Amino acid sequence: MPVNVGAMSTSAHPSADAIRTAGTVTDRLVEANERYASDFTDPGMDARPVLGVAVVACMDARLDLHAALGLELGDCHTIRNAGGVVTDDVIRSLTISQRALGTRSVMLVHHTGCGLESLTEDFRHELEDEVGQRPAWAVEAFRDVDQDVRQSMQRVRTSPFLLHSDDVRGFVFDVTSGLLREIDPA
Repeated sequence: MPVNVGAMSTSAHPSADAIRTAGTVTDRLVEANERYASDFTDPGMDARPVLGVAVVACMDARLDLHAALGLELGDCHTIRNAGGVVTDDVIRSLTISQRALGTRSVMLVHHTGCGLESLTEDFRHELEDEVGQRPAWAVEAFRDVDQDVRQSMQRVRTSPFLLHSDDVRGFVFDVTSGLLREIDPA
């Protein structure tokens, strides 16, 4: 069922005006894009990130990576998924980022209070019971965010497809303070 909202808000609770305005969330986003595009000028960039870095992070809505890391448009490649976990698809994206688009550094950003800390692989079994088919993907749930960052760093460092594995660093973003804490890979 579509959610009706009016003005865009980062609040978990839309305003009364937003609730009264017809349209779906996607309609509001398309309208926002139209406003954006009306003043848009081609920045003349290509797809190669200026800083030569790819950032792999969780999809959590509380992480504003560009603001948190002081990044501008064109500075980096951003690869996001549930947990910021290094999966086969993340390796695929990093391989393209490095081999075709010149990145050399990889920054991994997980965070405190991640939803994957409360899931287990039982999630897949529950999906199978519900829809009659088990997902081919793993949930990649974890209990220790620091250890999960270490595991992700190891997956990047040992991938035979990646050209550059010497500058791979992992961090945990604290969603209450906004600070990064670097994780020692050892």
